[in-house]
Amino acid sequence: MKGLLAKISAKIDTFVTDSELHLEKGNKSAGIRARKASLELSKLFKDYRKASVEESKK
Repeated sequence: MKGLLAKISAKIDTFVTDSELHLEKGNKSAGIRARKASLELSKLFKDYRKASVEESKK
């Protein structure tokens, strides 16, 4: 579970950095990277939810 949280944290940092570059400087490739990171985050959040439910059943 800690490894999953570390992945989520790292991906959030990537998303924030790239989305700021896209919004502030108009960097189109950073926008693409931010959208990709958001998709990966949604998958990680689903994995977290599954793991969290499993932990609560113990």
